[in-house]
Amino acid sequence: MLDLEFERIGKRLFLEGLVGANFGNMSMRGEGGFYITRTGAYLDAREMPAFVPETGNAPPEASSEYRVHREVYRATPHLAIVHAHPVHAVAASLDADLIRPADSEGGMLCPEIPVVEGKPGTDEIARNVAGALRGGRIVIVRGHGTFAAGKTLDEAYTYTSIAEYACRILFLSGRLRRVV
Repeated sequence: MLDLEFERIGKRLFLEGLVGANFGNMSMRGEGGFYITRTGAYLDAREMPAFVPETGNAPPEASSEYRVHREVYRATPHLAIVHAHPVHAVAASLDADLIRPADSEGGMLCPEIPVVEGKPGTDEIARNVAGALRGGRIVIVRGHGTFAAGKTLDEAYTYTSIAEYACRILFLSGRLRRVV
């Protein structure tokens, strides 16, 4: 059943253009650790995720971003994480340290989206993302992508979609420079 849930959300992410090819990853907290998509996996294909224990080594088939997911689960009560590469959110992160959505849904559900630094797959990105998600649901890593968290993969997907929509509105309205 877990593979079906990952596939369902992966298809949504792919159809909405929030991920491309085999970019991005997802995870869900489990007993003694978490389940995460496999490295190089297409998110819209059915494949059993890898299990990563709370401590110790991650299996080689686990996504290279397992450090971020592990640190978020250690530092927050979140139960699910979606990491995507939405193009407007990534573009906005190149010029802003904080995104303030101008649209009504973005303004209501995530009035501020922090932008943090960190190279993919490093402890630095793990610390920075976990710190941002202690008090929120969505963060953008500069030039890389979004990490959204929630109680379910659906909730994390929703925050990913909201962030991309909000950034698209800011670009289309020409307001991005005014919210920086």
